[in-house]
Amino acid sequence: MTGEKPRRLRPESPQLTLELAPEPGFERENFVVSGSNEQAYAMIERWPDWPDPVLLILGPPGAGKSHLGAIWASIAKAGVQSAAALAAANIEALAAAGPLLLEDADAIGEAETQLFHLINLMRENSIALVITAKAPPDAWGLRTADLLSRLRLAPTVAIGPPDDALMRAVLVKLLIDRQLVIDTSVVGYIALRLERSLDAARTFIDALDREALARQCRISRAIAADVLASLKGCEEQASLCDEKDVFR
Repeated sequence: MTGEKPRRLRPESPQLTLELAPEPGFERENFVVSGSNEQAYAMIERWPDWPDPVLLILGPPGAGKSHLGAIWASIAKAGVQSAAALAAANIEALAAAGPLLLEDADAIGEAETQLFHLINLMRENSIALVITAKAPPDAWGLRTADLLSRLRLAPTVAIGPPDDALMRAVLVKLLIDRQLVIDTSVVGYIALRLERSLDAARTFIDALDREALARQCRISRAIAADVLASLKGCEEQASLCDEKDVFR
């Protein structure tokens, strides 16, 4: 019709098609390899061709140590043991059961003797023992010199904080797991502003999912920004509470 302004067509935003299960797991196919973890992943891929039965996997919280350890445990058909519970464990039975993944060894506490005995048994019998921790053994506060010496001799692989590529890939995977539709530009916006931690990514996607459900609308940059601000506010509040506890 005359006098009618032509309609401007908006370009379609690239979207992610999301159709997988809601709960991400520690399966091999769910592990995203990037520059921050590729050397550690390559060592797991080399098993059982290792230079020593004992391997340390080190990395900050949320870097993917447990996921990588779980991949190895699946490949090696290994048992899984928390270092915090090692004091109550039957070390001989544990070592005789085959390959073992020992989680969070920097929380070994009073079980240094048990860990020392376990490492010796695994080495003597050439049975693989993978140990995860946040920091190198020198930072664990160990009082047993021989244990520290054994751990220093063990081959070590480190996982760094997630880089940009890994953060983006993990965010996409978590969104896929929850069947959430989001523009790729929003993924980039989130990845640049989120704490470099896989745990932080999971926490954020959990909150984003709840917020989108509450608003009954598609996820936008504005919603993502609100969730980021909300989580930051919660962290600051928790930090203030911690400071108050210190000065009581």
